[in-house]
This record gives sequence, C-alpha cells and structure tokens, in this order.
Amino acid sequence: MNRNNVYILEDRGLLYINGQDAKEFLQNLITNNIENVSDNKSCFSALLTPQGKYLYDFIIIKHKLGFLLDCEKKNIDDLYKQLNLYKLRSKVEILNLSNEFVVANLSKEKFLEIENSKDEEGYTIKFREDPILLDPRSKKLGARLVINLEKLYLSLKKLCLEVSDVEEYYNHSHELGIPQIDTKDLQNKIFGIECNFEELNGIDFRKGCYVGQENTARIKLKDKLSKRLFAIKVINGDLNSEEITSENKNIGKLLINNKNPFALLKLENKNFNFENNLKCGDANIKALKPSWL
Repeated sequence: MNRNNVYILEDRGLLYINGQDAKEFLQNLITNNIENVSDNKSCFSALLTPQGKYLYDFIIIKHKLGFLLDCEKKNIDDLYKQLNLYKLRSKVEILNLSNEFVVANLSKEKFLEIENSKDEEGYTIKFREDPILLDPRSKKLGARLVINLEKLYLSLKKLCLEVSDVEEYYNHSHELGIPQIDTKDLQNKIFGIECNFEELNGIDFRKGCYVGQENTARIKLKDKLSKRLFAIKVINGDLNSEEITSENKNIGKLLINNKNPFALLKLENKNFNFENNLKCGDANIKALKPSWL
C-alpha cells in the first residue's frame, strides 16, 4: 500500500449503539471483550449463532457515549435486525448511520505520522475529532478513518492523501487472508473459530459467556480445529463448482466466489500444505498462506 493512497470503503456500513446498557448488551453477545474498547483502543469481533457458527464480523470503535460497529454494508440491515432481537428490555438505542458516515483506509505509515499515534493493532486516536485506528485484525491492513461524509474530503486534503482504486485495498486484504466482501456467504456454514478469528484478534477466550461461546471454547480447548478459511488463488480455469479436491480427494469447499475467493479447507495434523495443486470445477487453484499463520 502506497503511503499517500487512501481508499474510500463504500462497501462498509456503520451502526451506532448507545444507551445506559450499551456496554453490557454488547459484552453478552460478541466474541471479544468490550471492556478493552476505549477512546484509545478499538477491537475486531463477531456475532455468532448459538451453535458457534459465523453470522457477522465487525470492528468496534468507542464513539462519544456509545460504540460504532463497522460492518460490511450488505449485512448492515440484517445485523441491525439481529441486534434488535437481542435488545429485549435493555436500555439501548441502535442507529444505522451508514448514509451519514463513511470508512476510509490509509496506510500504516501515514497513520504513524499523525500526532499521538502508536504502532499497535487497534490503537485509536482522533483526527479533527474523528476516530482513526490501526486495523485491529492486522497492522498490514493499514488504518481506518471513520468520518462524517461531509467532512471526508477536507480531512483527506489535510492528510495529503490521494483517493485510489478500492480494488487495490481488497486485493491486499485477500493476500493477507482476510475476507471483507460477500461475507454473507459464510453465514451458518462455518464456525467462527474456523474463520481465523483467534489469529485476527477477534476472540477473547478469557471473557465470560457470549452467543456461541460453548462450542467455540470446546473446539479450542479440545484442539478440534480441523478446518480453516483460506484465500484462494486461481491459476487457470473457472470456479464453477463448490467442491475442492487434491489428488481426487475432497479436501474442502468454496464459500466465497468473487474476484477474491475464499474456501474452507481441511487440515492434516493441524497443518495445510500450501504447495498442493488443487482443483475446483474447471479451475486449477492454490491456497494462499497468510502471514499470521
């Protein structure tokens, strides 16, 4: 990522959760520990099914008296409805701010030039009163600026940033093994822990109960993780099947089929051979080894 590039992430939506019970409300639902979120610290987290299957992932940012949830925009309405189902009598207000706020991505190098920044995943500061944070999943993804749309371009000008093709950012995210587009295709098909949320700082195994905690903890404690989500590179051909094979043996399933595909692949003795030539329909493919593995 070029130091002076910025990517406007129009694929992201934002919910704002505030109210007297906002912190307790989130703590009882999400995979990470909301107690660690502050004006200077943001986190990556997820909402799972009671069985521990993936539903939604998001970045949580402290904002005024509440919390912003930065989620894929395609999922924002469904996430809004899901959170309202859990709301019951909690003194919580949930607002969809996706039409008023936008997320922009900039390089880690540019972030570290800003006063009071730190080279620490999730570290959060304010720029012109708006939160800007080093991505809590991986510093290699750069930093995120969450800002009112009306203020966006003046802030980018003050930071001397040039708007660039957002596909560069999502291609980079794919190379890092972090899915951000069409994540709805993962829903109810994969356990949260199989999405590599532990490696991406998205699960706190020391916090109390949350939705899906029992199965997540069991897989971790009993060392039962036998599959993982990996980015896929197409060598040639077309991805016209879900089944992935190696030497005519089924070893996984294509889950996200777009420009940056992802598949759930079986591990052997906790490892995966990334040198294997794989088949998916008419395509020859390889799994990309993420730097965090």
